Order: sequence, then structure tokens, then C-alpha cells
Amino acid sequence: MLAIASDHAGFDLKSEIIEHLKEINVPFEDLGTCDCTTSVDYPDFGLKVAEAVASGTHDRGIIICGTGIGISIAANKVPGIRAALCTDTYMARMSREHNDANVLALGARVLGVGLAVDIVDTWLNASFVGGRHQRRVDKFADIETKYSKTHT
Repeated sequence: MLAIASDHAGFDLKSEIIEHLKEINVPFEDLGTCDCTTSVDYPDFGLKVAEAVASGTHDRGIIICGTGIGISIAANKVPGIRAALCTDTYMARMSREHNDANVLALGARVLGVGLAVDIVDTWLNASFVGGRHQRRVDKFADIETKYSKTHT
């Protein structure tokens, strides 16, 4: 199951992506926000998706804010999350194949709907290739451990 969320700036793009997910029969859960008129804080929605993915209740996630930058920074604070801000399909494919990204971040103010949907499709259909990339992905966890407040 896919988790998806946005702040108010990303709400309209999130709605378009949700319609596309329905068309291609991808199960998802919308974790908010519920409208584009009430200002909300993007870290809250990045955290919701990141926690859903990190806990294992959802396989992957999509997060959207105005640029995708802030919401991806928030999501990447959660251990085990590899949120990738993608602005084209090549980045989307590489984020999955080489980095095993489990959260896709998009910027609603920098992407048109058509390109955003293409990025989502590419990201959903790409798979981690492992091999030499596994060693590098494992280093992400090593960094998390090194800087964890519970690490002694």
C-alpha cells in the first residue's frame, strides 16, 4: 500500500495523482491535507508518510509540497526513509534502481501534472537493482546509527 500526503501547496497535484493511482489500480491511503485553502506545515505531512513507511504499514510513499524540498527534508529525518526529490523521470528511475528510495517527493509549483504523473509511473515501476548499490544504501543506515541520539 502506498501512503500519499501533501501540504496546501501540493493539494491540487496530490488530487491529480490520486486520480491517476485510481486509474492504474494502485492501492493508496491519503494522509492529508484535505484542502488547499487552509495553510498547513509541510513537515507534518512529510512525517506522516515517513512514519507510515518506516513502520511497515505502507510499502512506499509520495509527498508533495510547493517545491518538494521542505517535505523531503522532513521525511528524511525519519530513520529508514530514503525520500528522493525528483524533477524528471530519469531521477525517478535512478532513485529506485540505485538508491532504493521508498518515498518520492514532488514539487507542485515546479512540475506540471503530466510530468508529475510520468515521474510517479516511472518511480512505481522501477525496482532496486542491488549489487554494488546495496553497499551504498547500507551506508545510509550506518550514517543514521552514527548520528542517532540513542547511539552510544
